[in-house]
Amino acid sequence: MKTQNDNTAFLTYLRHFINESDKHLETPLSEIANRFKVLTLKKNQLLVDENQVCPYFCYVESGILQHAILVEAEEKTTYLALRNSVTSSLNSFLNKIPSRKSIKALVDCQLWVIDLENFKDLLANNQVFQQFYHNLIEKQIMLIDDYRIDLLTLTPEERYKKLLSTEPKLLQEVPLHYLASFLGISNRHMSRIRKNSH
Repeated sequence: MKTQNDNTAFLTYLRHFINESDKHLETPLSEIANRFKVLTLKKNQLLVDENQVCPYFCYVESGILQHAILVEAEEKTTYLALRNSVTSSLNSFLNKIPSRKSIKALVDCQLWVIDLENFKDLLANNQVFQQFYHNLIEKQIMLIDDYRIDLLTLTPEERYKKLLSTEPKLLQEVPLHYLASFLGISNRHMSRIRKNSH
């Protein structure tokens, strides 16, 4: 693991979740940034393997992380963490229990990571981090809720079109079979939908 000083993108991301009118932001913000370290993953390298304890909560500065599970020896994508987002196998990370999924770099990734001890210390003692984490979790719950409803109410074509409008980067950067798995669509059906959409 190497430490790198240019955390501009990470700090910009943090600011989206906090109250900018607070005049005393700089000290707690720099303290947060100092607790996160740079971790570089090469393509196909794992952040965590299924049944291992997830060591980090991380911000994705560049690259794509695939969350996946094995179902009857077939890999299923449960989530795709893109550049400028945060991710973890949260239950595993917070409770030090084996992860139910693996998290793998689909391309070379640069991450800012924090271990559990530093994470808990920031949550207990840094109000800006508390605010960031609260707002982040709130937003994620809403997104997960929408995603679950979409799976039950939208056709595969509608799910694809929604993804196209909300996450155009995904369609440019992620191989088709990962997207198909993420959307719960077969590869063949996904190819057909994509062809008909153009």
